[in-house]
Amino acid sequence: MAPKHPSRPGRGARDLEINPIFTREPLSVPRYRLPAGEMEPSTAYQVVHDELMLDGNARLNLATFVSTWAEPEARLLMAECAEKNMIDKDEYPRTAELEMRCVRMLARLWNAEDPHHAVGCSTTGSSEAAMLGGLALKRRWRERRRAAGGTADRPNLVMGVNVQICWEKFANYFEVEPRYVPMEGGRYHLGAREAVELCDENTIGVVAVLGSTFDGSYEPVAAIAAALDDLQARTGLDVPIHVDGASGAMIAPFLDPGLLWDFRLPRVASINTSGHKYGLVMPGVGWALWRDEDALPDDLVFHVNYLGGDMPTFALNFSRPGAQVVAQYYNFLRLGFDGYRRVQQGCRDVATRLAAEIGGLGPYETLTDGGELPVFAFRTREDTGFTVYDASAALREHGWLVPAYSFPENRTDLDVLRVVVRNGFGHDLADLFMEDLRRTTSRLHSHVHAHRDPRDASGFAHGAEPKKARARRV
Repeated sequence: MAPKHPSRPGRGARDLEINPIFTREPLSVPRYRLPAGEMEPSTAYQVVHDELMLDGNARLNLATFVSTWAEPEARLLMAECAEKNMIDKDEYPRTAELEMRCVRMLARLWNAEDPHHAVGCSTTGSSEAAMLGGLALKRRWRERRRAAGGTADRPNLVMGVNVQICWEKFANYFEVEPRYVPMEGGRYHLGAREAVELCDENTIGVVAVLGSTFDGSYEPVAAIAAALDDLQARTGLDVPIHVDGASGAMIAPFLDPGLLWDFRLPRVASINTSGHKYGLVMPGVGWALWRDEDALPDDLVFHVNYLGGDMPTFALNFSRPGAQVVAQYYNFLRLGFDGYRRVQQGCRDVATRLAAEIGGLGPYETLTDGGELPVFAFRTREDTGFTVYDASAALREHGWLVPAYSFPENRTDLDVLRVVVRNGFGHDLADLFMEDLRRTTSRLHSHVHAHRDPRDASGFAHGAEPKKARARRV
């Protein structure tokens, strides 16, 4: 009698058939329900491992800002701390101490007046850190409005339409009107004059981005602060700034020390950054810092009696791993200022070199040159015969993940490719990328018509999602 084989119903419902090399029971594994029984650990590992082979290669991912490489010693420390809960400061006091050391190191790096008494915390990433900064702005505004006898039911937040999607989430979740300044002409981020024009008595703050995800450019934080100083002198409106330094706050201190963007500007109330971006840690850890205790309202700080200790906390999350915080401290200890400067300069050198070489290819035109964040955007020329979406898809055939996307209003006519250079993407990989880009470009050049448009975009813009600007002149 012929052996019976598992049935194979429609694709969406069929179980996962295990490669015969395992020669173990079970012969199939359900995809969307718990298996009825156990299996060997090695079998379970191999099943998961084999499916994950179909993921993209993280080192060739030029879309993400998140670190994809770490030293073996950092990975070892993370493995040793994987079971430590960051919130259990009473049980893991040394991990908590390392967190506070990182906060003070960042406070000194960002020129806080009293780094030893800086107010800050680690988070799961810069999105959570940004929301904490936004909440503090809202609470401080509410207190000022009530003290002045005004209403506090219509808060708004001014920012460029290029902000990361976390700010749209903040406005939605915490009921704040987002006032987006649209792009205009060659201005691809927030400008000082445009920011001030949208401020009124209900503005809780202005978000200035140190490193736009759309093109890698810095927003002019000092110019925005000066314009807000002038606004206060003319109208009495005191509008603080939150600096979203998700990437740039770990680039500018090392490569642009003369740039005024941090706590040296009295109007900067808070700063966030991603430890897992140019902080060089594997995901996920972020940092939120305030210039002093007055900038963080006390009603956002909770004192929790947890597992035998009094624990002040002001993060949105509760339980989360301490491994990334330990890795951040390792990186600070391992690299020091000079080491970070060397790593970030290496990234910028690769970015500026790639931008120059790509700009020298006939079909492409660069918007930025990688000279601020090690990030640049470029587009195809009108007479090229193919689109950025064609180029993105063709590069993916070689393993490179390069996002193609449209800019937001008022530059929806602009479709670009963006390259993010991170630690671990050196000149050797840049050479290989350029070889594949030239080969891809030559093939696409032979096409009579473009094949792909924005509807074919893969959706991995990593922060460059379009938002609708509701710019209002007041």
